[in-house]
Amino acid sequence: MTSHKREIQGVVVKRSGDKTVSILVTRSVLHPKYHKTVKRFKKYLVHDEKNEVNVGDTISAVECRPLSKTKSFRLKTIIAAGVN
Repeated sequence: MTSHKREIQGVVVKRSGDKTVSILVTRSVLHPKYHKTVKRFKKYLVHDEKNEVNVGDTISAVECRPLSKTKSFRLKTIIAAGVN
């Protein structure tokens, strides 16, 4: 049996301690009353084992077992490097 892990994609906004980065995930939602597309944001903590991600990078992360109280995603790939 294969389990379907949730995969998220976002921009790194902060390096939160050792082996941890904070990413901002943006999604577009249609407003129920005004029928206009609005942006919704959510932050996730992602485990970065090799400390290879920098602020501004776009990354992909995959869900895993809880690594701490608020961290349950692991780094999958770096999609695009940010401006340094």
